[in-house]
Amino acid sequence: MIPVVVGLGSNIDPERHLAAALRRLRNHPDLGVVATSRIYRSKPVGAPGTPDFLNAAVLVRTDLSPPELRRVLRGIEADLGRIRGPDPNAPRTIDLDLLLHGDLVEDFGGWEVPDPNLARHPHVALPAADVAPELRHPIEGTTLEELARRLDDGSVIPMGVSTNPDPFEAADFDDVRDYAAPVIEGSIRSLLAELGEDPKREGLRRTPLRVAKALEFLTSGYDATVAEVVNDAVFDAEGAEEMVLVKNIEYYSLCEHHLLPFFGKAAVAYLPKGKIIGLSKIARIVDVFARRLQVQERLTNQIADALTEILDPHGVAVVIEGRHLCMMMRGVQKQDSAMVTSAMRGTFKEDARTRSEFLDLVRD
Repeated sequence: MIPVVVGLGSNIDPERHLAAALRRLRNHPDLGVVATSRIYRSKPVGAPGTPDFLNAAVLVRTDLSPPELRRVLRGIEADLGRIRGPDPNAPRTIDLDLLLHGDLVEDFGGWEVPDPNLARHPHVALPAADVAPELRHPIEGTTLEELARRLDDGSVIPMGVSTNPDPFEAADFDDVRDYAAPVIEGSIRSLLAELGEDPKREGLRRTPLRVAKALEFLTSGYDATVAEVVNDAVFDAEGAEEMVLVKNIEYYSLCEHHLLPFFGKAAVAYLPKGKIIGLSKIARIVDVFARRLQVQERLTNQIADALTEILDPHGVAVVIEGRHLCMMMRGVQKQDSAMVTSAMRGTFKEDARTRSEFLDLVRD
């Protein structure tokens, strides 16, 4: 897996677009995000009155080639509303630039690796040095830390250092080399104050960032699709007609009514019709839908419908048992209660013997 540095920049609603871009990078199946830089503010190049840029960088490991990775980055830009026009300095929702790809030096005809801006501009070099200080620039011969030190002219300000009031400054970017959504952090900070707490006290100082990161993970299913997690792991299997069952699949989700967790185990079965799916992909499909704001009834049906669409099998069956904290720790406060939901498709719905066999196996 090759170490790669990707630069991020935005000056249109940057708190939303930087967070959204980072979430997509983290969730991409071919990218492993290793480190995230602090957030830096820089002055724009272009017309007066253009908003300041916020810049960051991530270190990822991937086996994608530079053209493949660039297509991924351009796809994320397009998803976030980036429109490329004739003015290269125009405001933009997001920039995702491939700055460094291992020790590769290559001209791809219109763009290069490493990105020439990495050795020219502090707003590019400083975030890159945050995530990979010891990585060497293959042309300059210096480490990224040395390169950033040489280019640093004081014009690029790490967030949290500026004395101007700003919604980003509430996050502890100096100490936490990670980035979540500052809008969520600000909301959590306000919520703590409304509850009568002091968000500035030691025990709560980083809580808004932690909660934002936790919510980002717990709702990461919104940025994942079944097609992405399956990733072509559907195989021809002529003659395979017996039931395939995966049970005791742990899941964790958030009740959409109270934002309290519900959790438990799922059992998923299908009767193949010439196609089978990689074993781990069934659990990943469960996670795609569980990591959203949910109700258990809908979660059960979404899993069944997804497998039906992917495999076109003779039938699909899903049973989920869940324990809901919204019922256990508030409301009626029944700690031993559990909810069971099922969804049957095809043969499992039409044939009582097949359905009975599935339920007997689940109970064992």
